[in-house]
Amino acid sequence: MNGEILLRKLQSNFAGVRGRLTPDASMAKITWFQVGGSADILFQPADEEDLSQFLKNLPDDIPVTVVGVGSNLLVRDGGLEGVVVRLSARGFGSTKRIGETRLLAGAAVPDKKLAASAHEAGLGGFEFFHGIPGGIGGALRMNAGANGTETTNRVIEVYGIDRQGEYHKLSHDQMGYTYRHSGAPEDMIFTGALFEGKHADKEAIQCAMDEVQHHRETVQPIKEKTGGSTFKNPEGYSSWKLIDEAGMRGAVVGKAQMSPMHCNFMINTGGATAADLEALGEKVREAVRKNSGVELQWEIKRIGRK
Repeated sequence: MNGEILLRKLQSNFAGVRGRLTPDASMAKITWFQVGGSADILFQPADEEDLSQFLKNLPDDIPVTVVGVGSNLLVRDGGLEGVVVRLSARGFGSTKRIGETRLLAGAAVPDKKLAASAHEAGLGGFEFFHGIPGGIGGALRMNAGANGTETTNRVIEVYGIDRQGEYHKLSHDQMGYTYRHSGAPEDMIFTGALFEGKHADKEAIQCAMDEVQHHRETVQPIKEKTGGSTFKNPEGYSSWKLIDEAGMRGAVVGKAQMSPMHCNFMINTGGATAADLEALGEKVREAVRKNSGVELQWEIKRIGRK
């Protein structure tokens, strides 16, 4: 449905909304690949209460999709049906020290900002977040990790709002973390989380963060239009090695390319469509399957209408 039409149809449901409602919002403008169609309606809530009331008043038959900073995301060219929720930095982008070793962070906090806040507080264990190009909401959902540490190693509890607008607090165990996955309900919109670190020397923390940054700059195409790691590492394997061995380093479909620098990264070289990128990913999966018998699983989340 046209976004303007849907917005008018639901106008009475949105009475009292304090956040921003944008019809036919371009997803290419807010995703790192810079591709994809439009969202029927983009909603940026003012705060938790605003989000809760919005969801309570939204008809059950209207699909809801949550997006963060758009780093590990491929929105298809047909766009997104219904409402896309994107948490605002103003309402969900702050960090706060709790007690001696804990940090409270909103779901819209960039991973790098959490690492910086931990450094300022003299708390170690967060350095790996400095190398993850995403936000805390996405990290909570997919158990993001780098350099041998994962989100699950730092999380104490997670806060969220479900599709019916009800508030929830989930313990670490309730999150059901495994490799690049959480067992939290799919309709849960994370609003923040409580993390725990350990006292550490600030200089040592900075050195560790510098090492993370140096590693990224030397092995990853961080200046390109990319979406981070394309495929999860199969147990006992490295995806990039499987891709390289299958002869797919630098492979091209349209204006999409597997990075010659790090072949588990896809790049929009300029003018790629979402269809180009997805087709390239599937071409790589097929080549790896034929070469090694290993079935690569997407790490990048692909959403929307083709």
